[in-house]
Order: sequence, then C-alpha cells, then structure tokens
Amino acid sequence: MNVAAPTLFDRALRRITGVWRDMAQGVAHEEDESIAGQMRACLAGRGGEVSARNRAAKLAQAYLTLDEAGRRDFLMTLAGFDADADAVAAAFETVRAAPDIAARTAAKAQLRRALEPPRTRLLTQFTTIPDGMKFLVDLRASLLTLRAEDPMLAALEGDLKALLASWFDVGFLDLSAIDWNSPAALLEKLAGYEAVHGVRSWRDLKNRLDSDRRCYAFFHPRMPGEPLIFVEVALVRGLAGSVQDLLDEKAPVLDPKQADTAIFYSISNCQAGLAGISFGNFLIKRVVEELSGEFRNLKTFSTLSPIPGFRR
Repeated sequence: MNVAAPTLFDRALRRITGVWRDMAQGVAHEEDESIAGQMRACLAGRGGEVSARNRAAKLAQAYLTLDEAGRRDFLMTLAGFDADADAVAAAFETVRAAPDIAARTAAKAQLRRALEPPRTRLLTQFTTIPDGMKFLVDLRASLLTLRAEDPMLAALEGDLKALLASWFDVGFLDLSAIDWNSPAALLEKLAGYEAVHGVRSWRDLKNRLDSDRRCYAFFHPRMPGEPLIFVEVALVRGLAGSVQDLLDEKAPVLDPKQADTAIFYSISNCQAGLAGISFGNFLIKRVVEELSGEFRNLKTFSTLSPIPGFRR
C-alpha cells in the first residue's frame, strides 16, 4: 500500500513539468542562459508579470530536470543572491547618524530593505506559477538534508522556512474531513503519508474510514489535494486499551451516536518541507470542536500515544 506515494508523485511531476515547459517556451531568449543568468533575469523583471511567471516556470522546470549534484549547485547559486554587505553597512551607518526620530525611522526602513536578500524575492516568484507552492515545500525538504554542508545553504533554508511559516499560518488553512467517498487520489496519498500505523491494504484503509471513524486534514488553498497533516479518530465507548483493538478490521462497527469517547490514535505530517512549522496542536483543537458539534454524546477526548520512560 505504501508504494502508492511514489507513483502519485511521478504522475504529478510529469503533469506539472509539462505545464512549466509550456510556460517556459514563452520566455524570450536571454543573453545569459545559465542558471545564475536566469535568476538575474527573474530579479530584473523585464517584460512584466507574465514574463516573470514564465521565467520562474523555466527555472523550476530546469531544477527538476537536474540530477542530485546539479540540484545542489542550483541551490548554491540561489543562496548566493544574498544581501549586499556594503549596502547593509551603509544603511546601518545612516541609522547611527540619524539626527532625529523621523530620520532614524526612515533610515531603519532602508536598513530593513538592505537586509532582505534578493533570493527571497526569487523564492516568492515561484508562488505565481501552477503548483509553485508545492515546489517550494519540496525545495525546502531538499534543503533540510543539505543545510549542514554549507552556511549559505543553511541561510537559504532559514529564509524559505520564514516564508513558508508566514504562508502556512493556521489562519490560512482549510480543515476537511476525509472519508471513503473522497477522491481515490486523495485516499492513495492518505495511505502513502500514514507515518504512525502503516496502511496494509485498501480494506484496512476502508476500516479506518468507516462510520465509527473520522479522519480530518489541513489543506492549503494553493495546494489543493495535498494534505499537510491529518489525524485519525475512533469513536468508541470508554477509553481504548490498545491501538490494535481500534485497527481490528473484524471488530463490530459502533453506532457513532452511542459513542462517548473520541480517541485520536494517529497523526501524520505529510510534507517534509514543512518540518518545524507546527499544525498538530491546532488541528486537534479544531477536530475536537468539529466532533463536539456533530456528536453531543461525546464526553471524553483522548490520545493513544507512547510515553517514553513512563514504565520506568
């Protein structure tokens, strides 16, 4: 069942690279076709918004066609578009020399602009292309494996994390229930992303989505069909003693209206590139609100989670 995720990824990759390739064909031939040259062209912004989107698509498409070493070089080039040290020093001196509050306020604003590396503008441009947000999430997943190799890569990862934390604020996320009637592609991803109790078969998955079970996930409007995190819930009578009882496919199905307890027995983060950006606590609170509104008979909400060191 877990082999589903790579298959889905391959299909999505072929589709989106085709879209980006079509967009890239709308880019006029640049004098410098190197990766660095393309990045400088993106920052220059010649030709307006449409040209900027097409250049970003061309860069994204180029990245995905590279091998592992090529992608590292791409990221190192991107990281090299850092803030200008001389401009930062000059702006800082202007702040120090400001004669009054008004001048100091203006100088601080200039210093903030000088401190912003051009690479953040490049990263932001990727959000304008189809599936660009997912591209950036996956880009950070790669950076997380490489950041220890070079301080510039670590700085780039930090910049991207800050952007993603802002774009993926919980206030922007949509909570959706997933059930057996959800699209097959989404169910396939659910099985592939399950990180706590692996899905063994379609029958196992169907059991987890039966009438006495609930599954909720957070989605981002710019990543439809891609769950960010999901939680699986069992509606039972009394506290469950083990997760094996909840996953037993032969266990009788309980009428949810007879349940008095909701057990949160599995929660999985789906996007490696969003590591360190917390959704879990907020997701559980939102689901408690949803379940309380749907079932007035629920009185207890609990988790079945290991407690390291508890036995000792």
